[in-house]
Amino acid sequence: MISRFAVAASLALALAACGSSSQPSGEATGAAAVPSEAATTAPEAASTAAVPVATATPGAAPTEASMKAAADAHEDSDSDGHDAAPAGPPQAFQQCAACHSTQPGKTIIGPSLAGVYGHKAGQVPGFQFSDAMKNSGLVLNEKGLDRFLADPKGTVPGTIMAFAGIKDEDQREDVVDYLKTLK
Repeated sequence: MISRFAVAASLALALAACGSSSQPSGEATGAAAVPSEAATTAPEAASTAAVPVATATPGAAPTEASMKAAADAHEDSDSDGHDAAPAGPPQAFQQCAACHSTQPGKTIIGPSLAGVYGHKAGQVPGFQFSDAMKNSGLVLNEKGLDRFLADPKGTVPGTIMAFAGIKDEDQREDVVDYLKTLK
């Protein structure tokens, strides 16, 4: 279960990582949005969702279907028998989601990340990139994304993206793998 404090703290850290020094008018300094009760209960509801249980007639050999259902139920549980989190963005992607959408054509602070994998950096239509990013020659494939996500300003000097990077190699790999799935 994710607490409201953890969500608010994650949001505050993500916004701090973006380096935003301006605030929309009328908002208090240091205030972080706290999600509604419905938003915080969604993961709880997903974790209590029913898992199909294979049943067998006593004395009968298990069928291929019942064995598959049992295997699927096992894969959906962690070592404590709790339901695993639904597939989606990795935890490290929260830093990206503070500024980037995964919906095609939707710009937040930065451009949409939908469909960027494998393309040259600075090419998303409708977003005003820095000259440094447009002229970087960086290809957003595994190698390019890993290098960029580790050290954005070192990889593309002059970028206006205010993000220090993801230092953990496994977290970067998770984010790159997730970006591959965005169409």
